[in-house]
Amino acid sequence: MADLTGAVWHKSTRSGGNGGDCVEVAVNLPGIVAIRDTKDPGGAALVFGRAGWAAFLTGVCAGEFDLRSP
Repeated sequence: MADLTGAVWHKSTRSGGNGGDCVEVAVNLPGIVAIRDTKDPGGAALVFGRAGWAAFLTGVCAGEFDLRSP
């Protein structure tokens, strides 16, 4: 299990203040990127290696995860 004690969490500026489905990301930890639910900061966090996180962001930017209507 990764030690997230020193994590500095950031929420997207696009999240707004509506209390919706937001996540926070911590990128200041050595070798990992952590993600958590804004509404449950004490809950579980997903942890990714930096290469995996970079691959995910590349896919997002390329539209690989866009939902398409049938």
